[in-house]
Amino acid sequence: MSYQVKVQSSGHEFSVEAHESVLDAALRQHIILPYGCRNGACGSCMGTLLSGTVDYAGGLPPALSEADVAAGKALFCQAHPGCDLTIEVREVDAVRDIEIKKLPCRVDRLEQLAHDVIRIYLKVPSSNRLQFLAGQYINVLLKDQMPRAFSIANAPHDDDFIELHVRYVEGGHFSGQVFHDLREKALLRLEGPLGTYFLREDSERPLILIGGGTGFAPLKGMLEHAFYTGIQRPLHLFWGARSRRDLYLEELPLRWLMEHNNFQYTPVLSEPLPEDNWTGATGLVTDSVVSHYPDLTNYDVYASGPPAMVEAGHRLFMAHGMDEAQFYSDSFEYAAAAD
Repeated sequence: MSYQVKVQSSGHEFSVEAHESVLDAALRQHIILPYGCRNGACGSCMGTLLSGTVDYAGGLPPALSEADVAAGKALFCQAHPGCDLTIEVREVDAVRDIEIKKLPCRVDRLEQLAHDVIRIYLKVPSSNRLQFLAGQYINVLLKDQMPRAFSIANAPHDDDFIELHVRYVEGGHFSGQVFHDLREKALLRLEGPLGTYFLREDSERPLILIGGGTGFAPLKGMLEHAFYTGIQRPLHLFWGARSRRDLYLEELPLRWLMEHNNFQYTPVLSEPLPEDNWTGATGLVTDSVVSHYPDLTNYDVYASGPPAMVEAGHRLFMAHGMDEAQFYSDSFEYAAAAD
């Protein structure tokens, strides 16, 4: 059995088979709806049900509340139609012509960036480079394991390697391998590029970029791309971490401050250590954003990091005038089972 889904704003229609989610069916038919994690945790694929009903096999996904359901919202990465649907969700054009590939890759270099972060440089075959947009992610494909998703931390022009920032998680299967067993020249497989979290270059609005922990990785790629292509819009990076040692590549934003007049940088520590001698911003990085920008009406906002940070930021920023259509996010799940 299959059902028909119509996207109200574009008029596009596609069919969904019984085993498919709305998102999977749309992507299969080259209709690009926004998405991130594809497991119901990040909320990037949320849209509105104008008619019809959906169900969720495992109960409501983490990023969907009862209040959202009451307001007619749905997470299309997990939603299965119970009848024909009419939905309202923005479509994404920029990724439509980028091919998603499964490729072998070799670990070229490993670099310890912090006590709990390692940078991996992956080399794909020179005859089959990976085309991607700044901010997208890849899946690392593991035998008999769920894929592990990591943001691409380099910019598209600098594509000799695929750069990943991997944070250690206690009990995490893959991060444990990276920190204890992975060696240079090891062979892996990847799938990508994936996701609709990428730098929108057709806007003229100033950009606010918020990273929590290794949520800095996709923002690094976006900013390097913006500098390379000469984007002159104001760019303000907020980076939230526990203590100073968690700002694992801070020499980069400090250098960007010297090199680019349109760039600002605000690090925010939630638990600075006495030896940090910290005199900068403290507390929640999202609170620091609205203290700098109490009116977010005319800004594009990009947020990547832990789901709690992204969700809290979304609510707070909406209360400060942000247009929901100008909010782009990528949530990172750090649960051991998912890592």
